[in-house]
Amino acid sequence: MSKGFDLVAENREDSGKGSSRRLRREGKVPAIIYGGGKPPRPLSIDRNALMRHMEQEAFFSSVINVKLGAKEQPAILKDVQMHPAKRMVLHMDLQRIIATEKIRMAVPIHFLNEDIAVGVKMGGGTVAHMLTEVDISCLPKDLPEYLEVDIADMQLDDMLHLSDIKLPDGVEVPELAQGNDPAVVAVHILKVAAEPEEEEVEEGEAPPPAEGEAEKPEESD
Repeated sequence: MSKGFDLVAENREDSGKGSSRRLRREGKVPAIIYGGGKPPRPLSIDRNALMRHMEQEAFFSSVINVKLGAKEQPAILKDVQMHPAKRMVLHMDLQRIIATEKIRMAVPIHFLNEDIAVGVKMGGGTVAHMLTEVDISCLPKDLPEYLEVDIADMQLDDMLHLSDIKLPDGVEVPELAQGNDPAVVAVHILKVAAEPEEEEVEEGEAPPPAEGEAEKPEESD
């Protein structure tokens, strides 16, 4: 199960762009929490505390314990809107969760033993990642922080698919249930396109005309 995070929030009564800008000037991030059979509720969250959490990869795929006064609400992070030029969170969406209801979440893939994979160490290949995260479905208690793929035994030109990932108990991959099984990682030789050879021109010989350029007729004396 993924680690939990505590996030202190405050009720936000005002809405609109002006209110959001004022909150950001005060060092807070406007947010909203929804789902769980309850109406959406606007919130504000301390920006510095949020940024410290966001430095950890696990924050994006873990259950977050939202503390609102004396009440606590488990939730998951559904969306974060970042400033296009600054390291600043503009807005975030949280979804309430219920212990008995499955959630869908994107979790990262951690690739193990890339440097000692047979196809890399012995075959001179390169590891290519086709997927770096997977959408999963599970109960909140079974939510993994990440999925692991050990590629130590992969030979040159080997490829692993989504169905090859070992899933923790209680975790499902909806894409597999739909009959899709995309490639996740491969080991192969990188092919570099050869540069076209330039034709050598003998001294005193005119170079051939460029493509699409007609030959000039010889001038007569």
